[in-house]
Amino acid sequence: MIQHDTIVALATAQGISAIAVIRLSGKDSIAVTQRVFKGKNLLEANTHTVHFGTLHHQGKLIDEVLVTVFKEPHSFTRENSVEISCHGSPVIIKEIVKALLTEGARLAGPGEFTKRAFLNGRMDLAQAEAVADLINAETDNARQAALNQMRGGFSKEINHLREELIHFASLIELELDFGEEDVEFAKRDDLRKLILTIQSYLSSLIQSFDQGNVIKNGVPTVIAGKPNAGKSTLLNLLLNEEKAIVSEIAGTTRDVIEDEIVLGGINFRFIDTAGLRETQDVIEAIGVERTRDRMRKASVILYLFDLSATNLTDIQRETEELKQLAIPFIRIGNKIDKANPELLNALSQEDFVLISASQKENIQHLKDKLLSFFQVSTVKSGDVLVTSLRHYQNLLQTHQSLDRVLAGMSEGITGDFLAMDIRQSLHYLGEITGAITTDDLLENIFSKFCIGK
Repeated sequence: MIQHDTIVALATAQGISAIAVIRLSGKDSIAVTQRVFKGKNLLEANTHTVHFGTLHHQGKLIDEVLVTVFKEPHSFTRENSVEISCHGSPVIIKEIVKALLTEGARLAGPGEFTKRAFLNGRMDLAQAEAVADLINAETDNARQAALNQMRGGFSKEINHLREELIHFASLIELELDFGEEDVEFAKRDDLRKLILTIQSYLSSLIQSFDQGNVIKNGVPTVIAGKPNAGKSTLLNLLLNEEKAIVSEIAGTTRDVIEDEIVLGGINFRFIDTAGLRETQDVIEAIGVERTRDRMRKASVILYLFDLSATNLTDIQRETEELKQLAIPFIRIGNKIDKANPELLNALSQEDFVLISASQKENIQHLKDKLLSFFQVSTVKSGDVLVTSLRHYQNLLQTHQSLDRVLAGMSEGITGDFLAMDIRQSLHYLGEITGAITTDDLLENIFSKFCIGK
């Protein structure tokens, strides 16, 4: 699967910047760069050295640049690689890439540099996925979790489990070669103890996914309620900026408005929505339907009640409707400065957060309540967390396959069927690290990477 052509892509963000970095990788990447570079002979340069010079193409000076040379196998991709640091003008970038394409390179696909690093044995598949997670990390916890995985902590544990299972699988396979002699190389009691130990560790990894998923992907949090309940005011208050238009006119918010902030090391994506009510306005009706759709997809709902314009009966009815969604929610009583004292007294006996968004009262209490739904401890170096849905599914399937092995031993099934279930467990574990993979799986993973990584 080793590829010999040379790929090129912009590695830094699109747009105007002080500098930009253009990457090349492939057997001829240094030679391709040398054809447009005037300065030191890059083909004679040592690996991991930086050289100042100019880039020229078809007799035209393009830019003054710094060229960094990495010679195989001492590079990210384990191929000859070059990084060109140029001025960050989109025109300059375009001209350099065009010149390199003319000299024999081709444009890289999404994630192709990291894919080559995987194919060339620089890292396994779980580590390769962590590269994308590290780039996209928006909190320190997400950064540390991705860094731990990229450095191989998760892969090391998975590989250790596979080695233990492979040992027993090979012994059972050996038994099959001596089927007529009724020998038992793999002690069944030892195999049972090993599987129970492995399942215990798998269970801890599976349970870590709830925390890992929150750390990696954040928490979509929908702010919902009837018109004029104070949803937009609350959004602006949480974000500490005037993100949404605030008006006394009902139905001001007609489309979804969202933004992100970090609370307690967790990235919350707050989504302000159109007020829930029956309406003849076609545009507002579309907004209401989008609100209901976002509520169904949310991880948690902040549901606001306007305490100056509601009663206990309506609150109880809307609460029952919320329960039907089967999604965690926080009931928020807003405008406590205008509320009936009897209603306030009744709600204080229930699980309610009572605030005044306009007066900025009890907002910290609301934040604390929200964080209580997602207990996330600080991720430390070396911590192993499952952050990928793909890994989570593979771990579940491994656990289930090992259940079948235990059940088979209890029922006294023959070694060939035991070996089959163990091989299935090894298959699921192998898919995590890429020891077992398919072209479709690789395409699905690396297509989500940015071009240039």
